[in-house]
Amino acid sequence: MAENRQHRANPDDRSDNVEKLQSMVQNTIENIEEAHESMQFAGPEEREQIEAKNHRREESIAAFRSEIKDEAGSRENGFQ
Repeated sequence: MAENRQHRANPDDRSDNVEKLQSMVQNTIENIEEAHESMQFAGPEEREQIEAKNHRREESIAAFRSEIKDEAGSRENGFQ
């Protein structure tokens, strides 16, 4: 027997997206700083891996900041 269910989409609540993204940026910056501090105890290979990961983190921060700009613009234009 197939059960008949109605699926309703959750409303798109973007009201706190800017704050969430800003928090993600701050957490990522903290991760970069912690990784940078740990590099003093790392060997050459591990240091290279940390540098690569921090580079990816910096790219993520740039993407977060772009999204923050978009979300802030949407908020200003009345999208709630």
